[in-house]
Amino acid sequence: MSGILDSLEARNREAIDRKLAFTESLSLLIHDEVARRDNKKLSLRMRRANFRSQKTLEGFDFDRLPGLNRAAIHDLATGRFIDEKMAVLIAGPCGTGKSHLAQALGRAAARQGHGVLFSTQSQLLASLRSAAAVGTYDRRFQYLVDLPPHNRTAGPA
Repeated sequence: MSGILDSLEARNREAIDRKLAFTESLSLLIHDEVARRDNKKLSLRMRRANFRSQKTLEGFDFDRLPGLNRAAIHDLATGRFIDEKMAVLIAGPCGTGKSHLAQALGRAAARQGHGVLFSTQSQLLASLRSAAAVGTYDRRFQYLVDLPPHNRTAGPA
């Protein structure tokens, strides 16, 4: 409960200054602990996701691709497709922002509590070829199919 320890002094001072009831003060301390744990989980999901850069939807230049359906991209950012177990394929020519969008959507999913694993098509295929070469293809493929909850969403194709 290091979140409580980290904020105990400040919350105690706040409780005295604002004349908070014990239960209100305790509620703030518990909120701090929950927030600390949530931040720690998010940080772990982001590390495990294997993102290559800090790409976000806010940083994506939609004006470069006027034919791209912004509404569809923002709908994907809600994460509904994950709950509905729908596959998403991002395809297009080199340099059009496929990896940027995949990482941005992955970051949005991670912030929503979903596990994410970012991989390009070439990285994924190389991983599977490597597993096939050493006789562990079936196990590797099954791992990707049954990813643990902290690594449930994949990147672009």
